[in-house]
Amino acid sequence: ALISACAKGGQWEKAMELFDELQRRGLEPDIITYSALISACEKGGQWEKALAIFDELQQRGLEPTVITYNALISACEKGGQWEKALAFFDELQQRGL
Repeated sequence: ALISACAKGGQWEKAMELFDELQRRGLEPDIITYSALISACEKGGQWEKALAIFDELQQRGLEPTVITYNALISACEKGGQWEKALAFFDELQQRGL
């Protein structure tokens, strides 16, 4: 909830700090947490960080949701990465989401 609040307020750096703190305390982030963090990066214009977070969640074996993809596609679009945005849209459709 705090990471989502940071996302809505455009505080992507604070969202990253909270995410790191969560992990330091031994808590495992779920797909909702990752999606909120990607959204925070999207709102902060940090498309490269959003991609890195997306890669991390997949490496942890989490399945992205339509919310995850929407945030990621929006981050790419805002960063002028329309080819990446289209590729993620295609991936979203291929997964049947």
